[in-house]
Amino acid sequence: MNAHRIFLPLFAALLLAAPATAKQPAEAECLVPSKPGGAMDLTCKLAQKALQGKPGAPALKLSYMPGGIGAVAWHTIVSQRRGEPDTLVAFSGGSLLNLAQGKFGKATPDDVRWVAGLGIDYGVIAVPGDSPYRSLHDLMDALRRDPEKIVIGMSGTIGSQDWMKMALLARQAGIDPLHLRFVALEGGGEEFVAMQAGYVQVVSSDVSETGLYTGSGKARVLAVLSDRRLPGALATVPTAREQGFDVVWPLIRGIWMGPDVSEADYRRWVQAFDRVESAPEFARMRAQSGLYPLALTGDALTRYIRQAVAAYKRQARQFNLVREH
Repeated sequence: MNAHRIFLPLFAALLLAAPATAKQPAEAECLVPSKPGGAMDLTCKLAQKALQGKPGAPALKLSYMPGGIGAVAWHTIVSQRRGEPDTLVAFSGGSLLNLAQGKFGKATPDDVRWVAGLGIDYGVIAVPGDSPYRSLHDLMDALRRDPEKIVIGMSGTIGSQDWMKMALLARQAGIDPLHLRFVALEGGGEEFVAMQAGYVQVVSSDVSETGLYTGSGKARVLAVLSDRRLPGALATVPTAREQGFDVVWPLIRGIWMGPDVSEADYRRWVQAFDRVESAPEFARMRAQSGLYPLALTGDALTRYIRQAVAAYKRQARQFNLVREH
């Protein structure tokens, strides 16, 4: 019998039996670990917009799971939804700070799979558009005179990144951070709603969240916590450094997945974001979201996260905020 006549059917059978290359599903989920309106929401919406219309890319639906600046979403995925191949979760530098402080329990950066960093954000200190405080010096002078008079809105509780930003500024102004009055809120959207309602007089927030309110004149940024002035809408706003306060607070925004996601599915998403971030239109989308350039995915992002968590832990120890487990 001709060997080719045996081999060809056998080869076809093997092809049919071989596992197919992982393909993107018709629909996937981006989990926002906060209420709508904040920067976590913007992160998922940026991912959704960037993937939209790309060949083979899924429709990305958003769902919300607020609580603990990412803690509720973290524990839900790690304990109950570990291997979901098409569930993405937004994270920020604030999530990493809480992870470093032990607010996620015994969790470490290696407990999940880091997919993509979509951009860098920066801290800001903002007040209502009609506030009497015109500069960071004005605000710090008022806080020095009577810290009980001014209520500061922040996302999270003591030790959160919004608290840390104000604590670092206060310390440089000679103010004990423990004398400041904070209101703990869930996400940047709530901060600005509370400020517009007059419940707080100041918010410690971020560029991406602030942009939703400064354009309408409802908020005014007193300082950006970047190493130099930012381009775009905040180009006229001085840095904290320019005003004599040496505080710089950059924070990454990106996406992670559950720890038991298969290597094939993980790499599929990493490659999808590699393609997205190399597309010329992504830079425009990122800028519209109030973020600045950063493109890290997969293994490179994982190394960055480990280093960032270690740096946050050193910073948090200055305020005795690290919970040892």
